[in-house]
Amino acid sequence: MNCYCGNNKTYQKCCEIYHKNGGKTETCQQLMRSRYSAFVLANGNYLMETHHSKTRPIKEKNAIIKWAKSVQWIKLEVLETSKGMQNDTEGTVTFNAYFYENGKVDVIHEKSTFIKDNNYWKYLGISN
Repeated sequence: MNCYCGNNKTYQKCCEIYHKNGGKTETCQQLMRSRYSAFVLANGNYLMETHHSKTRPIKEKNAIIKWAKSVQWIKLEVLETSKGMQNDTEGTVTFNAYFYENGKVDVIHEKSTFIKDNNYWKYLGISN
């Protein structure tokens, strides 16, 4: 089975590596994909750990986990990536995350901003 993030690798050879190494990814798209897989698995610790400390919603961790468990994740669709490569310090990823909730399919459409902090990519928030 392919990884939850949509790559043609198994979870063990893809996002699980980042889930075990604290989010040490080479690109911001890898981090975004691993965060999607963390939502699928309701891995709140990873979501908090990879969220930049300036914008991290610590008090919302349990609510995020509860919601992530309450929906059925369908697929991730990466639409565009800007910068965010190994030698960059910032980048954005635009994506659609499809899920099934309350009897209907819904989608999160987001352009996410990532920055490098201490050589780790971190999710900063939604871009304008």
